[in-house]
Amino acid sequence: QLQLVESGGGLVQPGGSLRLSCAASGFTLNVYTIGWFRQAPGKEREGVSCISRIGSSTNYADSVKGRFTISRDNARNTVYLQMNSLKPEDTAVYYCAAGMSFGTCVLSDVQYATWGQGTQVTVSS
Repeated sequence: QLQLVESGGGLVQPGGSLRLSCAASGFTLNVYTIGWFRQAPGKEREGVSCISRIGSSTNYADSVKGRFTISRDNARNTVYLQMNSLKPEDTAVYYCAAGMSFGTCVLSDVQYATWGQGTQVTVSS
């Protein structure tokens, strides 16, 4: 059974950092495109970042460019989202998802078939 498990969320002050992890079981992550999405209360889910199947390209939402970095650790079968300079508007449940798209990854949730359960990120003083 394919499963994704997110971890690393929590409460952080504005300007702080968190690193989210997306660990896979039942499959090898590096053959999948991996995306990070988030959903804040009362808002639609939005794409945050993604990394292509062989990790050769990444993509970021304008709102997080220069602050967030996505990366893979194939030995650990894990994808990370390093989040720096966090803002209150980054508060949301963050989800990772796996898809089989080719080429440059896109931040459209319809491209991803397997989803984790989410991890809460709260940015507040």
